[in-house]
Amino acid sequence: MGKSTGTGGAGDGRIGAPAGVFLLVAFLAAGALGAAQAGTPIPGEVIQLTQFGSALGVAAVALLWPGRTRALPAGALRSGELRWGRGLLLLLTAPLITAVAVGAHGAVTGGVRFTGPGALESPFAVIVVAQLAGACGEEIGWRCLLQPLLRTRLGPLAASVVVGLVWGVWHVQVFTRAPLYAGAFLVMAVSLSVVMGLALERVRGSRLLLAGGFHALINLGMLMFMDEESGAVLPMALTALAALAAAVGWTAATAVATRREAPARVAGPGEAVRLP
Repeated sequence: MGKSTGTGGAGDGRIGAPAGVFLLVAFLAAGALGAAQAGTPIPGEVIQLTQFGSALGVAAVALLWPGRTRALPAGALRSGELRWGRGLLLLLTAPLITAVAVGAHGAVTGGVRFTGPGALESPFAVIVVAQLAGACGEEIGWRCLLQPLLRTRLGPLAASVVVGLVWGVWHVQVFTRAPLYAGAFLVMAVSLSVVMGLALERVRGSRLLLAGGFHALINLGMLMFMDEESGAVLPMALTALAALAAAVGWTAATAVATRREAPARVAGPGEAVRLP
């Protein structure tokens, strides 16, 4: 998979400073928002305020480099140029990951955990809307700003892995858990990042809605079928393995598609070849 400089105008200028400011603000804001939530009545099952640390990082970049914001996150909000096939496959991948993880958990433990909407402390409709809002609050930074920035220097797979690693570390609270739990979470984060990064490659419209929808579906599936929030290693490890399998599948499918498209991407005189 080759490098690209044609990611919605993101290839102009250096990326180090915008990426650095985004990460600094995203990490600091997430910590501050997490501390602030402890003093509010907002339940964690509804939404985690830390998710909006990423959005505040984007806001900081927007103040310092407004052109980058117009070319990257702003472009991700457009409704045009939506590739319904890739978008639908991405959204379907989320419940598939949950189903595989839940099936494996049931096979190992002999039972399937299910928390019905009526058993939740808050109305399920409120949780769904809040989860989507929170997921979009995260993804406007990770998949709509940082990923396109890195794509000006790296191929889609490498950029997705880097974003996934940083995104995983950004969830600093997981490192208070057992090492196996934290390691499994990092595998899951990188794998989900690869799925989203490859699925959204060359998708210019509705990137935020697709990434946020995928992210929210993963969170809702874990909320209703898994008990990883308790710190249990098994459900987190099985979810990580299911996400890894999905990432391998998307990587293989993307490689096949790239090979098929390569003959049609013949460079003209003086024009560089750009692979997807």
